[in-house]
Amino acid sequence: MEVCKEPHSFSKWRQRLWPIHSSELKKLLPLILMKFFISLVYSVLTCMKDTLVVTTSGSGAEVIPVLKGWIVLPCAILATVFYSKLSNVFKRSTLFYGTIGSLLGVLVLYAFVLYPNAALLQPDASADWLLHKLGHQYGHWVAVYRYWIHSLFFVTAELWATLVIFLLFWGFTNHVTSITEAKRTYTILIAAGDIATIMAGPLILVYAKKYAHLDFLFTMQWMIGYVLVFGGSIIGLYYYMTSYVLKDKRFTLPSYLQREGEKTKLSLLEGLKHIASSRYLLALAMLVIGCSLSINLIEVTWKAHLKLLYPHSADYQAFFGKVTSYVGFIGLITVLFIGGGFLRHFGWHFCAQLTPIVMGVTGLTFFSFVLFNNHAHFGKTIFGIPPLIFLVFLGAFQNISSKVMKYSFFDPTKEMAFIPLDPESKTKGKAAIDVVGSRFGKSGSAWIQVGLIDLAGTGSILSVTHLLTPIVMIVIIGWILATRYINKEFSKKQAELTF
Repeated sequence: MEVCKEPHSFSKWRQRLWPIHSSELKKLLPLILMKFFISLVYSVLTCMKDTLVVTTSGSGAEVIPVLKGWIVLPCAILATVFYSKLSNVFKRSTLFYGTIGSLLGVLVLYAFVLYPNAALLQPDASADWLLHKLGHQYGHWVAVYRYWIHSLFFVTAELWATLVIFLLFWGFTNHVTSITEAKRTYTILIAAGDIATIMAGPLILVYAKKYAHLDFLFTMQWMIGYVLVFGGSIIGLYYYMTSYVLKDKRFTLPSYLQREGEKTKLSLLEGLKHIASSRYLLALAMLVIGCSLSINLIEVTWKAHLKLLYPHSADYQAFFGKVTSYVGFIGLITVLFIGGGFLRHFGWHFCAQLTPIVMGVTGLTFFSFVLFNNHAHFGKTIFGIPPLIFLVFLGAFQNISSKVMKYSFFDPTKEMAFIPLDPESKTKGKAAIDVVGSRFGKSGSAWIQVGLIDLAGTGSILSVTHLLTPIVMIVIIGWILATRYINKEFSKKQAELTF
């Protein structure tokens, strides 16, 4: 969507913080608020889903890779295919309302029906039989079945990222935003998500402490109540955009913008075929997969230590809430005051390589201390700090730095790499890379972790750290090499566009 541009240029600080014309506010402000509420919901659900599956009796961090690799991936692919089929039948707004309404419906069912009756609904007898037959080393598999209610919640939270963030929000935003607007406004949308992440932490922390002496049910139901309010706000903002903003005669629709009533034809299979036919798109897919693999291979080991330090749900969620706030706060400062400046001064290649380098250095440092603590026995302290506390806070630092680098440098450079491509690659290829590539990265890490745990026969993620370390190194190296290839091709395509 194009709007009339004001003739004057922006000042230095406004160019950095708010490069928006007043005539664009009617469209941009609802988009900013939508991104804020969508990210707020995701941040709350992320903290809750990890808390529920990790701290439940008989469960642990080892359950996460089982869920991501063997449950979430098939569900995400089926949901994407189903969405693609429905997009050929229903108009965009119907899909938007239906998708968000369905996810919110599952959350309400979980919070107010399934969770309060979990003891009655858990298949404890058959789960105990399976545990006896398989052995405790496969307890993480049995836990997914025994606590199927929590597994359902975990999958729903993961689908929020796949369907609402990638397909609905960014699909709609790309639909109503021109390329010239995107270069100025997408950083602000990312910042809105960072602010939401900052606010999610204190919200979670307050209720985790308020009901710490009671059953976790009270904390969970309050959080889902807030999620419903945020979800209703998203729907309201979308209705306002489609009913008033897009129909405003002061806005003109470029030729590539469909009318709201039209249907969007999507094909996941076509997108995958398009990726396979292009080395450039394959390299971009490697970037996305490498980023997801690296984060998840390291994160689960940290969460296992976090459970050892905070075995109770309220304490675990409170700490996780603090980490979430730090990610949002540092990410906001970085994307506003550092990210754009680095891109302008050092270029695409330098900024694109920052994320794998930082993630690799911090991740391998964390793994090194885990290995030394397991085999060299530091004793009572590491640098004067109890080993478990040191590892939890070192892992938290690694997790925060990795996600800040992802949001501030990886995401913008990845999106920039699509700009010189043809329209078909920007639509089919990008959709497949964002949805399937990201999910395959998470699931790939899960398959690796589960396979190593089962091979070791210990049932613990902490016992395979020595095997995960070289895998992370290989993934980081492959990620950096793919970045270098993209940089060469990206420079060529930019030069072609210049002439």
